[in-house]
Amino acid sequence: MNNVKVEPFKVIGIAVRTTNENNQAAKDIPVLWEKLMKENIVENIPNKIDNAVYSIYTDYEKDHTKPYTTILGCKVASLDHIPDGMVGKSFDGGDYVKFTTKGNLAENLVINEWIKIWNMDLGRTFTADFEIYGEKAMNPADAEVDILIAVQ
Repeated sequence: MNNVKVEPFKVIGIAVRTTNENNQAAKDIPVLWEKLMKENIVENIPNKIDNAVYSIYTDYEKDHTKPYTTILGCKVASLDHIPDGMVGKSFDGGDYVKFTTKGNLAENLVINEWIKIWNMDLGRTFTADFEIYGEKAMNPADAEVDILIAVQ
């Protein structure tokens, strides 16, 4: 875990409004990932900076216990062209705490890290938190995923 400064950035991708209540996000987010993969969403995102997939949690109603929006997409140079069925959003960046988790994605690697984060007192701002699935996450059996949490 270390403190980092995130520069403002833009993302285009697909989104779902969900909540952690009643394990709803555990149903909604895998469906969003499935859509991302099956419909070749990443290949159809214009103005991509790279192929890293960002899983962004934003538009929090209050905190992680209330509804929020999850966006799966890629960083882009501009939001000039947002394809039908996709969303585009700008993020301000700011102060973040970065966690890096390593292991098998199929063994609840990421959610287990989130459970730890939810139980920490980090001074979260609940603006935009995100995971980055880059080159090091391409092997699901031995993946490395960064999780960035917005803090005051």
